[in-house]
Amino acid sequence: MLEIKRQKNAVILAHNYQVPEIQDIADFVGDSLGLSYRAKEARADIILFCGVHFMAETAKIVNPGRKVLIPDMAAGCSLSDSCPAEALGAFLERHREKNYYVVAYINCSAAVKALSDVICTSGNAVKIVGRVPEGREILFVPDRNLGEWVQAQAGRPMRLWEGDCYVHVEFTHQSILAARERHPGAPVVAHPECTRAVRMLADEICSTEKMVSFCREHPARAFVIATEGGMLHRLRKEIPGKEFIAGPTDKCACAECKYMKMNTLEKVRDALLSGGPEILLPGALRERALVPIERMLEWSQN
Repeated sequence: MLEIKRQKNAVILAHNYQVPEIQDIADFVGDSLGLSYRAKEARADIILFCGVHFMAETAKIVNPGRKVLIPDMAAGCSLSDSCPAEALGAFLERHREKNYYVVAYINCSAAVKALSDVICTSGNAVKIVGRVPEGREILFVPDRNLGEWVQAQAGRPMRLWEGDCYVHVEFTHQSILAARERHPGAPVVAHPECTRAVRMLADEICSTEKMVSFCREHPARAFVIATEGGMLHRLRKEIPGKEFIAGPTDKCACAECKYMKMNTLEKVRDALLSGGPEILLPGALRERALVPIERMLEWSQN
């Protein structure tokens, strides 16, 4: 596998939610936007993005001159799918008098990004919303749970799109409360895509990248992690002296995304050998989608 990668001059990116064996062969493991920019820094002809479709699209948006592959083109996202570009466009047209300022969580399609004014990540969403010009009504898409949390943190009223991540809403107040009782003293670290009922029980609410630094710096020796189960492999690998417990749901002991798990080592190998499936975006769409990403980067740095 690594020899094929070298021959093809490819870089392998793996999202935090990928299976352990894919994370272990990746050049970089992280969140979707961070990986896209790591790929930009790498001197590679091919970017193989092991994640879901919108993530590979984002890599293509910021790396237009590179060939971007995904192991399984069918690896979608329930959150991204909850906000189709056609539905968002129709909504904005129906409410033209509102002149909404559209803040889009990066977990959306390239077409939705192209309809947005600024993009945000779970890590910078509070700061980005705080930078929206005063007097503009904000429409936050597509995650209502993240939007609800950001709204409270930023103190800015927003209209929230009714979308969610099917994995994160499987965590319940009851399931996380039971985990706290089974592991007294272990801080609960939850992703802001979780529901308010779960966030109320969390000791820390943060992005996947922040989870790594929080758990490394916190004096506790064990943590309950309320996000997709793939994150535990990275935490255990980077912080070997601590224990990481999967936040349970009412249905299972560890929440997993069926779309993230569609990628396999065999599909990674086949994508490198065949040069496909390839992410292709019309130039005009890519250019429009890049504008709100660049605005986010500008606002994040100032």
